[in-house]
Amino acid sequence: MPWQDWIWSRWSRKSDNTTDTITRQAQTEPPTKKRSTWNAYLEPRTITACLATATATYAGARLYRTYLRRIRTAGYIKPTDFHKRSLYGYVTSVGDGDGFHLYHTPGGRLAGWGWYKGRKPQELDRKQLKEQTVSVRLAGIDAPECAHFGNPDQPFGPEALAWLRDAIQGRYVRMTVHKVDQYQRVVGTAYRRKWGFLKSDVGLEMLKCGLATVYEAKSGAEFGGKEEVYRRAEGRAKSRGVGMWRDVGLVGKLLGRKGGGLESPREYKSRIAARDKEVKVVGGKA
Repeated sequence: MPWQDWIWSRWSRKSDNTTDTITRQAQTEPPTKKRSTWNAYLEPRTITACLATATATYAGARLYRTYLRRIRTAGYIKPTDFHKRSLYGYVTSVGDGDGFHLYHTPGGRLAGWGWYKGRKPQELDRKQLKEQTVSVRLAGIDAPECAHFGNPDQPFGPEALAWLRDAIQGRYVRMTVHKVDQYQRVVGTAYRRKWGFLKSDVGLEMLKCGLATVYEAKSGAEFGGKEEVYRRAEGRAKSRGVGMWRDVGLVGKLLGRKGGGLESPREYKSRIAARDKEVKVVGGKA
């Protein structure tokens, strides 16, 4: 039909004109160099963003490992932490005059410990605390022994235990880590807060009160750099006659206590060990 031929001719001319225009532009415009997709990663802003992300990730991981990772037991402490790291935590129990268990609370109150739901170690029971606390041995001191394994109390053993319980049990302390001993206890120096802003060395306080002696061992003794301070404190306690160094009087002598010449914790343990060895030998011969 005539009108159909007219429409077809108009459309064909328009298509040919468009094709010719595109062809002429392609012939006249210079060819552009194809851009590599890797070039986007070499832009300064991209490199800066990558470096910032990597730095933030590293800093966050280091912050977590150093300050926010909870130390459940002594096995979580690395040798590289000795003499460099301190642990802040809640004292769940005191077993004897120079040892206690610490529930590590990294970050302290700023991290919600002690007041936020689910972060109240004082509300945990014995079952929940199992394998969750660090066994601590106070560095540089030796307190009189309490009754255990069938052995009687050493003079002033119960007093030393009562003092330490009153001083730190159910409270937060900070402890510097010196080493881990053969019993998987962390040997460290513990500090408690006094009057809200002062900190006090717990072991040093016990020496001043005459409720502990300076730790004596052939080797491996750890004082955290305070041996001389501890020995001076023990000397002053002896000269003042406080605690185990005081004159016990007639009643104390009748109970077997000796003022000033008291058997030291080291001597007591050596005597008990020698007695047990002798008993084993005699029992073996029998």
